This record gives sequence, structure tokens and C-alpha cells, in this order.
Amino acid sequence: MSSFRRTAAPRRGRPVLRAALTIVLAVLVFLLGVAFARTLDERPRSSGVATTERTLTPLPQSAPIRTVTVTVTGP
Repeated sequence: MSSFRRTAAPRRGRPVLRAALTIVLAVLVFLLGVAFARTLDERPRSSGVATTERTLTPLPQSAPIRTVTVTVTGP
């Protein structure tokens, strides 16, 4: 019994297909860049800094049920 090893045939790429795919990919990347730039140009402009001031009133508190004293001596 003998074993045969197949050697990989040299790849013969289709240069026309590869060039066409490269051109299509380049056009898609260009269009994506144009769309992104238009999106940045059409965003709403900021009108500046707006400051809002509001006064909060504290909630009512009830008296504590019990108190605890903690004494610490020494460092």
C-alpha cells in the first residue's frame, strides 16, 4: 500500500475579479465616509451653556428608635 501526497496546485487568481472586488470595496468605503461626514454636518448645533437652578426641600424625618454610642480608645 502506498500513500500519495497531493501537492497544492498553484493558485491562479483571477486578476480581473480581484481588481473588480477591490474597486467595489474602495467605492463602498468612500461612500461610507461621505455618509459619515454628512451626518456630522447635519447634527444640531449647540446653543451654548444652559444652567438650571433648583431648590430641594428635605423630607421629614422621624426620631431614631435607639441611639448607640461608640467609644474608641488609643490609636
